[in-house]
Amino acid sequence: MTSYRIPRRKPARGLRGFTLIELMVVLVIIGVLAALIVPNVLDRADDARVTAARTDVNNLMQALKLYKLDNQRYPSGEQGLQALVTKPTTGAVPPNWKPYLDKLPNDPWGRPYQYANPGLKGEIDIYSFGADGVIGGEGKNAEIGSWQ
Repeated sequence: MTSYRIPRRKPARGLRGFTLIELMVVLVIIGVLAALIVPNVLDRADDARVTAARTDVNNLMQALKLYKLDNQRYPSGEQGLQALVTKPTTGAVPPNWKPYLDKLPNDPWGRPYQYANPGLKGEIDIYSFGADGVIGGEGKNAEIGSWQ
């Protein structure tokens, strides 16, 4: 039987790991970059929600205009936006009703859109309360409505 000897490898010179100081410098640089970038990204999410709410309000207004063309009036305040999805059984029953939407959307913050007939700022008003969910506020907390 022959025995084979496996040669041992010598460690290559110049190859070494990172020092703790080098790792700390890299982590500090990453932290500074994150501190500069993250607030800008979060503001974009709020802007996207406001834009989505405006789009939803415009779509609901278009559906309500079709409703009015077919039925000569908007749904009453009691019938609300639900009249776009199911035929109202209370109040003045629309004579030429048809489904105008498959389902009612919620605003980007998960709450239902508000409907007022008669409206305070127009013949009818559709609006979202904004991020804070209450009347009033500025910026992302402001109402987003059909009057804008």
